[in-house]
Amino acid sequence: MSFNGFPSKLLENAVNEFSSLPGIGRKTAFRLVMNLLRRNSEEVRRFGETLIKLHEEIHYCKICHNISDNEICNICSDKNRDRTMICVVESIQDVLAIENTRQFKGLYHVLGGIISPIDGIGPADLKFDTLEEKVKTGGIIEVILALSTTMEGDTTNYYLYRRLGKYDVRITTLARGVAIGDELEYTDEITLGRSIMNRTPFITPV
Repeated sequence: MSFNGFPSKLLENAVNEFSSLPGIGRKTAFRLVMNLLRRNSEEVRRFGETLIKLHEEIHYCKICHNISDNEICNICSDKNRDRTMICVVESIQDVLAIENTRQFKGLYHVLGGIISPIDGIGPADLKFDTLEEKVKTGGIIEVILALSTTMEGDTTNYYLYRRLGKYDVRITTLARGVAIGDELEYTDEITLGRSIMNRTPFITPV
């Protein structure tokens, strides 16, 4: 089917909106829209209201910047978590990936990205200040740098090491069971779990 001549402007607009999402081409967008059209009005209304409610009512945890239904997420409010360890991750997807391994019982800190000059992302665009404040306040024994094993991830690791190294805190990184160039959210749970358990002290580049 050609996607240049839609029989309805409403259909075309809906396809355009769906195809604006990452990883969704126009053919996939068309199939999704047609699926919604085949559903009853109540299902479509619930679908739309869920998205609106998500956008308007979602919170970002005041402590770790994870997504939450409340001001403080379930992980940060869990009294059974080890509050002496912070695992630094790039994104919320990485929190989910690590939690699925069931190998980490500490807290998290979501940076919201990694340093990437080519994408115009510098230290000022990420959640570094709140992380340093946690370490500076005291009570943190170990900071685990669990960032993607890419050049950008390594650059961010080094920046964090330089910034946090002046405090009395152990800085570790994932064991290289995670292959070079991999992103955490795509790493299988067993490999990621072992990388967390076998983490090593961060070594600065020569």
